[in-house]
Amino acid sequence: MSLLSTLSFIVNHPLNSERRLASIKRFVTWQIGSRLVPGAVAVPFVNETRLLTRPGMTGATGNLYCGLHEFEDMAFVLHFLREEDLFVDVGANIGSYTVLAAGAVGARTISIEPIEATFSSLLDNVRINGLDDRVRAMNLGVGAESGTLRFTQASDTTNHVVSSIDSDGDTIDVRIESLDSVLAGESPRLIKVDVEGFETEVIGGAEQTFSNPALIAVLMELNGSGNRYGFDEDKLHQMVLEYGFESYSYVPLERRLVSLNGKKNLSGNTLYIRDIGVAAKRLEGAFRYSVLGMTI
Repeated sequence: MSLLSTLSFIVNHPLNSERRLASIKRFVTWQIGSRLVPGAVAVPFVNETRLLTRPGMTGATGNLYCGLHEFEDMAFVLHFLREEDLFVDVGANIGSYTVLAAGAVGARTISIEPIEATFSSLLDNVRINGLDDRVRAMNLGVGAESGTLRFTQASDTTNHVVSSIDSDGDTIDVRIESLDSVLAGESPRLIKVDVEGFETEVIGGAEQTFSNPALIAVLMELNGSGNRYGFDEDKLHQMVLEYGFESYSYVPLERRLVSLNGKKNLSGNTLYIRDIGVAAKRLEGAFRYSVLGMTI
């Protein structure tokens, strides 16, 4: 993302729209300060949680600049989950969603990240927030069946299973398990799947999990990345609907779900809800959380 695009994203973010100067100040302060301090910096996140952040960590620095980098999706996690729930974070990266779920909300979390170096950062964020008793972090990939696949490992938030169109580069072999195998009968309330186009394989190994009525909501990235593997994301979207889900977007400041009338979200992750009544009640009754001095 170019500097101009980054600044445009920051100043137009919903949590910065009325405090644009302050958001630019955070950006400039980080750009200068992070180069003067060796190693990771623990920056404030939601409520009392923190994220260890280094220059170049796109998701982490996005949270620093904007509070919640992926505003609608992250706010949904905060508002929907409860302490008694199980949240599954497939493609956890450094753990932003994991810290939201386990740290801010207090939900039990299974956090799955395939890239060893990124997994190390995930563990650091679990530990700095004292979440070892609530988070089961797993260094593996998720697919349709057990095996081993080769991943890129130098692309920050866009590391992915190597495909036929990828050029030779910095890669690593990773153990793969199906989601049904990983969960072994456990019943999550919410699953986030962000695996850079490999979502079709993840859902292919999750029939038991997605058939379980205890699963109320799924956040899944469908941005066309599946094309690199020859996957049809329209078919995947239809498969999820056939499990009994409907597609929605979320308006956090109004605690309101908006039906997408069976379509995918074209501007971000797609939110799937199985029971709109249960979800709406949870959202309406959710706690308020502190982000960048604001409450949402």
